Parts: sequence; structure tokens; C-alpha cells
Amino acid sequence: MLRTHTCGELRKEHGDKEVTLCGWVAARRDHGKLIFIDVRDRYGMTQVVFVPSVSKGAHDTAQKLGPEFVIQVTGKVAVRPAKMVNQDIPTGAIEVCAEKLEILNPSEVPVFEIDDTVEAAEELRLTYRYLDLRRRKVFKALELRHKMCAVIRRYLDSQQFLEVETPVLTKSTPEGARDFLVPARLNLGHFFALPQSPQLFKQILMVSGVDRYYQIVKCFRDEDLRADRQPEFTQLDMEMSFVTEEDVYAVTENIFKAVFKEVKGIDIPTPFRRMTYAEAQQKYKSDKPDLRVDGVDYAFVWIIDFPMFKYNEEERRWESEHHPFTSIKAEDMHFLESGQYGKVRANSYDLVLNGSELGSGSIRIHKKNMQKKIFDIIGLNKQEAEERFGFLLKAFEYGAPPHAGAAYGIDRLAAILTGADSIRDTIAFPKTQKGSCLMTNAPSEIDAAQLNELGLMMVNKGDRDA
Repeated sequence: MLRTHTCGELRKEHGDKEVTLCGWVAARRDHGKLIFIDVRDRYGMTQVVFVPSVSKGAHDTAQKLGPEFVIQVTGKVAVRPAKMVNQDIPTGAIEVCAEKLEILNPSEVPVFEIDDTVEAAEELRLTYRYLDLRRRKVFKALELRHKMCAVIRRYLDSQQFLEVETPVLTKSTPEGARDFLVPARLNLGHFFALPQSPQLFKQILMVSGVDRYYQIVKCFRDEDLRADRQPEFTQLDMEMSFVTEEDVYAVTENIFKAVFKEVKGIDIPTPFRRMTYAEAQQKYKSDKPDLRVDGVDYAFVWIIDFPMFKYNEEERRWESEHHPFTSIKAEDMHFLESGQYGKVRANSYDLVLNGSELGSGSIRIHKKNMQKKIFDIIGLNKQEAEERFGFLLKAFEYGAPPHAGAAYGIDRLAAILTGADSIRDTIAFPKTQKGSCLMTNAPSEIDAAQLNELGLMMVNKGDRDA
């Protein structure tokens, strides 16, 4: 390897040891005969001193160094006198006296200083995201996100869950948000859609006998964006067979208990509080109440007993409150049969933390006739239901088990744990509120040859009124 140690590793016990470090020049201080630099990598920072009497060549090269140059430096570890120890960094008790220095790559002067105390405009940060990610504060958010996902995977693996990847190119089933569409070159005039969630695939996995499934998965929705929304986002997706909502609550609460303990060192009390949708609306005028009080776990709460349907006044039809694959409470079946759809409650649940919805789930419909009835109520005729969801209905004819599941927002959870104002701060390469990537300049135009190959023609160019 090009290095023997990282820039956050060396301590007093490494005194007199010859080491090689690689990293970026974070700071340079020229005192004439002595040149000091701070060399930085993802693990930390180490001070290096260049002395002409030790190595004139290294000292001469050090005079050429600028901020963010990538270097390799070899030298001996020197223990600092007690009064010279830098208490602000873990490596502050030592410095490296350089014997060799190689510039692996020079750098232009950064457009903003790589320092947590320097505030740069978000547009500039996102354009030069590779520089922004070098800042400790921004990197820490990625590190926390990694730890969070590692904890989730360890726990679910211990509970016999199987991580299964589902397709990214799938069938368009438009309901809710708009789909992102992908033209199919081998089937001109036909389109794939990027999945808004793996909902149908995970239900089919239950029909397949997988029994316990999870996935930390990318989802895509073409919708107007806010601080807590991105066109592509990540969720923890789960599904289980032969369970009740109590099983989903227990697994979920154990996941979050493990995450908060291992990532933040916080013991959150379980079971979480539960509140009906009607109570939340009556007391808080919201289905996402913030229940924190003085001194408080973060406040988790399950919101339960949602309405199954909502009435769309504009289109004069009933719609699903969550999604049409949600089952209804057995005690409300008579309302369904008598056509009093506004009184029917769903077997669904939302998990709310500090006034933010982390995710939701439900007991699913697993019988074909009931699924067809729900489709009929929300205005999907037999032909439409067959075109959009025929593969699911067909699967239900081959022994579908009772099943339930949930999905939780990884981006939102990471934002809460890091105290970020926006989920963009927890994503490596986020989009702006206009859905664009400033670093790569995506989305971008494509040339006529690509359009022809896909059988597409540009009718207008960004003019919605054309």
C-alpha cells in the first residue's frame, strides 16, 4: 500500500517509528526554516514538519504545496512536549518529521474552504460536491448513515430476514405520484417505470414462500420536492408472512432501539406509544404529531386506525388513503358491504418521530376477491385492474399467505439523527429542489440519434403550453 497508517491513527506509542501517510493538505504554515502542514484523510488529521537539516529535498517540495494537494509523506513520529500537545485532535500528541515528500496530485485553489466553520452557498456546495464531502461535518453524516444501515442489516439477519433485490425496471402502475418512465428500445412504444416502491414485488415474494424479506432500496417518485423529499430516495422495505400488526410493531421497535443504541448511545423506551388517527386529528390537528416534552427519545408514536378511503371531490370518486393493497378491519366489514366507505378503517399504521413521518405499513389483502372489490371501489374497472395488476391477482390464485409489512425512510431517519435541516445533507449526491444534479448537470438533453433509436420525437422543448 502507499501508506502504513492513516492520518487519524498515530499516537505517543508510535514514537520514533517510521511511517508513511497519504492525504490532502488541509493547511500549510511556512516559518522559514520550518514548514508545518496538516495532512488530512477520512480518518483524521496529522501535523507534519519539514526541516531542511532532516531533508532539504522534502523541505523544498513542501514550499510548493497548496491547499488540497494530494501527497505522500514518509518520516519518523516525534512525540511533542507536553506544552505543545494539540488537545483538539486525537493525533495532537505527535507530529511526523518528514524525510520524503511526493506530490501525488496538485489541486486548483478550492472554490470554498474545506472547513466546517465556513458556510458556503448550497448551490456551490452541490456543484462541487466532491469538495463538500471532504468537510468533516458532511462526511460524518455519510458515516452515520452507513452505521445505521449496518445495524439494521445485522438485526434483520438475526431474525431470519432475507435481503432480496427487486427490479429497478418495472411496470408502470400509475397511482399516487407520477412514475419516472424509461423507453424500451427493444419494444418500441413501450416503457418501463422506475419503482415508486417494491410494494407488489415484496407481496409476490410472500406468495413465493420467502416468509421474511427486507431491502434497503432506492425508490423513485416524480413529484414536487421539499426539504424532506427527493426524486430518488432510500427506504427500508420489509414484509413478513403469517403475522399480525403486533409482529410488525415488535420488529420495527427493536430495529429503532438497536439503531439509537449503537449509533447514538441512547436507550429509547419501548413499546412505542400508540394513537388512533381520530385522536391525533382531534388533539393535534395532524396525523404526524410531535409529542416531545421537556427533557425528551426523541418521541416515537404509532398512528393507527386510519380511514381506508378518502373521497376525491374533484374527480367524484373514492381513493385509497394509503394504497389499495391494504386490508380493512374485520369489525368494519359491514360498512364496506353497505357502501359506507367513509366509515371503513384500514389495517394500516404510520410511524412518527418528532413530528416527522418515518414510514408506514399495513396488513395486506391476500385474497383475490377482496382485492378486486377494493379496485372496484376506487374506480378501477376489470380491464384496468387486469392491465395494471393482473400479475398480482394471478399470484393470489396460487396460495397467498396472510402477510404484512412496512417501509421506513432512511434519508429522513438519518436527517433526524444528524440534526440536519434537509435530507439532502445525508445523501452523497442529492438533487436540488428542482430535481437536478448540479455536479453532473443532469437531467440533460440527448441527441437526435438516441431519440431515433428509441422511436421518440421531441414535440416541444420545455414549453408546456406548446
